[in-house]
Amino acid sequence: MRQVLLLTVFFLVAAPALAQSDALQAGQRKAGAAFSELQKAEYETKRVEQEFQQSDNDYKTAQKRADELKRQSEAAHKKLDVAKAKEATVRKTYDAAVEAVDKIAHPAASKK
Repeated sequence: MRQVLLLTVFFLVAAPALAQSDALQAGQRKAGAAFSELQKAEYETKRVEQEFQQSDNDYKTAQKRADELKRQSEAAHKKLDVAKAKEATVRKTYDAAVEAVDKIAHPAASKK
């Protein structure tokens, strides 16, 4: 009887401690799993941040190059406008010279 009483007391005292121990272990496992997921998420965040920084740097470099090419294109366009204006001036001079030669070569045709 004494043994039964001791066992009963033991289970009354030890059972909550065992349940608490099981709950503690379960909580520790959950915390460990959550920490592992946190580490994975932190790694992924760092990886994606590096990817973003590289992409942003590439974009900025490309934008600088595009701006430089635009300046070059605008400068070339201005040169083209100047060349066209010069051509028009030279063409007028040429046309006037040809007309003068025609008047000399064909004086009768210019009198009509």
